[in-house]
Amino acid sequence: MIREISLILLAFLIFSCKENKKQIHGQSEKKEFQKPNIILILADDMGWSDLGCYGSEINTPVLDSLAYNGLRFTQFYNTSKCFPSRAALLTGLYAQQVGAGRTWQNTWRNSTTIAASLKEAGYMTWMSGKHHGVDVPTDKGFDKYYGLLSGAANQFNPGERRPGEPKPAQKRIRPFYVDGKRYEPYTPDSTYYSTDAFTTAALDWIETSEKETKPFFLYLSYTAPHDPLMAWPEDIAKYRGKYKVGYETIRMQRFAKQKELGLIPQDFKLSEPIYVPWESLSEKEKDKEDLKMAIYAAMIDRMDYNIGRVLNTLRSQEKLQNTIVLFLSDNGSSAEVVEIPGNGNIGTVGQWTSLGSDWANVSNTPFRMYKNNSYEGGINTPAILSWPEMNSKGMINDTFYGHFIDVFPTLLKAAGHSYPKNDTIFPLEGLSFARNTYPPHMKMSEKDRLMIDRPLFFEWADGAAVRKGNWKIVREKTEQWELYDLSRDAGETYNLAAVMPDKVLEMNAAFEAWQERVNKDNQ
Repeated sequence: MIREISLILLAFLIFSCKENKKQIHGQSEKKEFQKPNIILILADDMGWSDLGCYGSEINTPVLDSLAYNGLRFTQFYNTSKCFPSRAALLTGLYAQQVGAGRTWQNTWRNSTTIAASLKEAGYMTWMSGKHHGVDVPTDKGFDKYYGLLSGAANQFNPGERRPGEPKPAQKRIRPFYVDGKRYEPYTPDSTYYSTDAFTTAALDWIETSEKETKPFFLYLSYTAPHDPLMAWPEDIAKYRGKYKVGYETIRMQRFAKQKELGLIPQDFKLSEPIYVPWESLSEKEKDKEDLKMAIYAAMIDRMDYNIGRVLNTLRSQEKLQNTIVLFLSDNGSSAEVVEIPGNGNIGTVGQWTSLGSDWANVSNTPFRMYKNNSYEGGINTPAILSWPEMNSKGMINDTFYGHFIDVFPTLLKAAGHSYPKNDTIFPLEGLSFARNTYPPHMKMSEKDRLMIDRPLFFEWADGAAVRKGNWKIVREKTEQWELYDLSRDAGETYNLAAVMPDKVLEMNAAFEAWQERVNKDNQ
């Protein structure tokens, strides 16, 4: 396996918009730069270890293939919560700057979106799936939108009860968009399953635009494997019984595989488990826990299959060679448990079931905690970058630490387009990890060099964190910072705050300055 050792090396390997020349009858002919198609795929509440290429036993051959033929990051950050992650992803700004730091019910301020900029660059722009905001995506630069506007919804029926079926388990009625029309509620037919439906909408756009010469940007935003845990029976059957070995066994199997894959060092110190001892459960409880995890796995399995549908279509159209695929998850696996009365049949339309903290701890192997926390288990999730033009087969980048705010500038760079100069929007906060190396020997600017070690800031609910270089301060439900050296202790097992108080003070000062700046931005 090829090991990524520096960001500079990465710069010379990916997204190089260099001159391509070929010899024809002894003369050089310049090949015109062709804008790549771009597919941005987002999973929902999926942990760091939930893909085969990140250590899992779940069958994910499509994403594994993208990873083994592309690039995996081991340190790619989100905000630890759904809607601020999505705001940061699309705007290239911290969620606090656009008004999404605490609620999804604000119109995004002071910003534009990836879609709007790529549309200016000549792209067709499509979004299918979950948005989790109040702004309709077609008002934010997308030509077409199909999907769920706000938060979690029933995977089989986000609307009203259908004849012959149980009442769909719901938190509340969510707005849904189909062909530009708003439905509230949206009651599809019985063939509907969210992951399948979101993919089918995307495929319709790809197929109807096959003859188009313009490139496309597709944002495919799944709700899998977010609760409610629901999946097709045939997918659940693939995993039923696999998890009766218990939390500890699955976690240690994943941990061992991560070392084998080269994702973590052999001496990685695993954080203390949070789950209860498997032996303390009754046989009935074990069976229920096995079923929950089997459904969770089935949801990821089905998502992988649907991503394959998209890639196969592009392959048949001979467009895959010039298509960038970036796969992310919006936060770590979730310990939240939603209690909604239902028909009791876990995995079906009539029962809302959550994964719970025990399996979430396993899903986030080898990291500490889960969604809603600023420890690594909440904010560090899989990131796979694939583009056949890249020449990065099987690479693992374990030095660069990226963030959702970096995606906007990266995709702009890949498209050969510039961020708009506009006094009404903030400058991008992110760093392009897709350096334009034209000409190939171009050296990094001093600004770029400084940005490699740039600080990243996190603040959600009762938690906060700062990452700068290998150092990280983090706190949860307290004013006291913990300090970790992530180069030696990414499992966050040994708190250095007491022995390095000056480092804590330095990073706290940076956090307070950032807080003041982004809060001022929102006034």
